[in-house]
Amino acid sequence: MSAETIVVLGDSISAGYGIEAGKGWVDLLQKKLEAEKFPHQVVNESISGDTSAGGLARIDSALARHSPEWVLLELGGNDGLRGLTPKQMHDNLNEIVKRSKQAGAQVLLLGMRMPPNLGKRYIEIFYQVYPELAKEHDLPFVPFILEDVALKAELMQRDRIHPNADAQPIIAEKVWEYLGPLLK
Repeated sequence: MSAETIVVLGDSISAGYGIEAGKGWVDLLQKKLEAEKFPHQVVNESISGDTSAGGLARIDSALARHSPEWVLLELGGNDGLRGLTPKQMHDNLNEIVKRSKQAGAQVLLLGMRMPPNLGKRYIEIFYQVYPELAKEHDLPFVPFILEDVALKAELMQRDRIHPNADAQPIIAEKVWEYLGPLLK
């Protein structure tokens, strides 16, 4: 693949869980790049249910196969939902960022927040992993990929965890808001 590859390493949010094939935010991002005349190809390396540990286990092969210019890192939500420690998540995401940079890729970190039923303290500690990593590695960072989606029932699937088809263009725009200027 060319140096103009963007790899999305994520979980169900990026894999398009419950969404018709070709209609997820990652597919819409590819269409946006084409419409804006960018030469980039988006490769979706996302797996529903994946954790930061799963992403770490897969990053080397994804980097070797695609030699991306960018890695959009959207992991951590399942770590939080499974109650894994924010330190484990930090260490895994930190290593993914390091390996991506060593391979010559730039990283855009896509932040996630946890639902309130997990408790205020855990939610705050969990969320702080993202701005901390962004600062440690001087990374561009989307504070919350589901910012304009998560609290709107009409944009969420029945499980209240996964965004529905109507939410996908909003998520794609949120990512584009940060990625677009970086590509220019």
